[in-house]
Amino acid sequence: MAILEIQTYPESVLKEKALPVTEITEDIQRLIDDMAATMYNAPGIGLAANQVGALQRVIIFDITPKNEGRKLNVLINPEIIAAEGAQVYQEACLSVLDYAADVRRKARVLATGLDRNGKEVRIEAEDLLAVVLQHEIDHLDGILFIDRISRLKRNLYKRQLQKKLKK
Repeated sequence: MAILEIQTYPESVLKEKALPVTEITEDIQRLIDDMAATMYNAPGIGLAANQVGALQRVIIFDITPKNEGRKLNVLINPEIIAAEGAQVYQEACLSVLDYAADVRRKARVLATGLDRNGKEVRIEAEDLLAVVLQHEIDHLDGILFIDRISRLKRNLYKRQLQKKLKK
């Protein structure tokens, strides 16, 4: 397993739409393993393939509390097929450095996809898990959490980033 480079805003790959996985090959298995090593090393609770430069519809996540060990979840070609309610959660992202903001999302979602063995998976999620699923699937569609906040907050972040990059 390799630690991959996490792409950070404003890298263009983060704004591109990922392509469906048509076959779960050794390369896809290796990508999943490398994504897991990268996510745990960061540390983070979720990662989409395009965050490591791979335009494949693959997400991984693990919201297990640190003291309870690890439980890696993999979704290939994930889709949210139902959603309801609303909640606001403070989100951050491994690809959006040094920034967190409140984001309005659906409170409950039903997501489907394939596990790493090609078996169909259905996940009924609420609270943090619902947020993570929506956040990571957004990545696959080229959407960052900063695209879901007010223009004012987004522009403030961009100015902060520009100042930081000039240093």
